[in-house]
Amino acid sequence: MRSRFAPSPTGPLHLGHAYSALLASDMTRAAGGTFLLRIDDLDQSRARPEWELQLKDDLHWLGLDWPEPCRRESEHLVEYEAALDRLWQMGLLYPCTCTRRDIREALSAPQEGAPLTGPDGLIYPGTCRPDTPPAGPRPQDVTLRLDMARACAKLTAPLTFAETGAGPDGQSGTISASDDEMIRDIGDVVVARRDMGASYHLAVVVDDAAQAITHVIRGRDLFEATRIHALLQRLLDLPTPVYHHHRLIRDEAGKRLAKRDDARAIALYRSEGKSPQEIRAMVGL
Repeated sequence: MRSRFAPSPTGPLHLGHAYSALLASDMTRAAGGTFLLRIDDLDQSRARPEWELQLKDDLHWLGLDWPEPCRRESEHLVEYEAALDRLWQMGLLYPCTCTRRDIREALSAPQEGAPLTGPDGLIYPGTCRPDTPPAGPRPQDVTLRLDMARACAKLTAPLTFAETGAGPDGQSGTISASDDEMIRDIGDVVVARRDMGASYHLAVVVDDAAQAITHVIRGRDLFEATRIHALLQRLLDLPTPVYHHHRLIRDEAGKRLAKRDDARAIALYRSEGKSPQEIRAMVGL
């Protein structure tokens, strides 16, 4: 068993991060496996070395350890480029120049019964989608979207993944997704961003395969995105790990914790004299 915790060094580690990292480490070590730390620093406009140092220090203080050096996504852009080239050559990508405002305006009169948002945010209405795949070499420094209908048509077997935790509605076991669900509920997701190269969805599947990750342990908020990841794994001939989506740590109002919740930052609890054992108790471990 090989698992990983992959935080972005863009802010303080909070209780939700601590729970995810501790749970992944606990489950992996109980199975005699290897727990890895990976640094998701693709967004160089927001990633900061001081946050990376702080999150590593906080994780060590919590009792976690991992093999060094850590995989840092910013050092593996060539691998993401190769994956993008492969998808482009398969005729599954196209450039998109739409802004978020363009997409919102195009969705101002949605089809009845069609969802407005999916795991990648607003479901793209297909404004820039060409009738035939673009020819020539893959364009650089542009946003690229995955043509979901064409991608699903490439599959030779139903799209599935194994879930040992639970989705938002208690889903577990073998999770399947039909072509219609992928097209209607997810749409043409971004796989390359003009300002930072690969998107999260592409980078995470390339990273997991490169590190031979067998089990992905992460929050339930990413459950729906797993269908995107399973699809990309199939298209790129990469293995699909076993997924375990855990409960989310929420505040008193029931809102999921985020980076902006500095009041629940691990560094603050440490400064107040809390122990790692108390942090574990606070998140129910």
